[in-house]
Amino acid sequence: MGKGLRLEELEVYKVAMEIGDIVWNIVVKWEYFEKKTLGAQFVDAADSIGLNIAEGYGRFHYKENKNFCYYSRGSAKETLTAARKAKSRNLISENEFNPLNEKLELYFRLIYGYINSIGTTDLHDD
Repeated sequence: MGKGLRLEELEVYKVAMEIGDIVWNIVVKWEYFEKKTLGAQFVDAADSIGLNIAEGYGRFHYKENKNFCYYSRGSAKETLTAARKAKSRNLISENEFNPLNEKLELYFRLIYGYINSIGTTDLHDD
């Protein structure tokens, strides 16, 4: 990750956006009660992963960027917990859970690398 990268070019951002879409496509098929309870929080957490990366990217100071990356990571942990709850409640199948879990594992590897790359200077010029 170096200077000049646009938000949309960051691999961690791309993966975060995919996670939000995966969760949306799972929850949108649920019944009203499931959507209203676990589903809404599941979608909010998953969407927050990418939203926090974007907000941090838009900040002027590298420390703020890192803080929003930590929020993003927290949202990813929340998403994983919601996925586990959904699986234990038979709201998602193994075939839905496994790809989401793998995508989250990839995200965790990428976010750690991204946080370390932020260092003490801005990464982008826009």
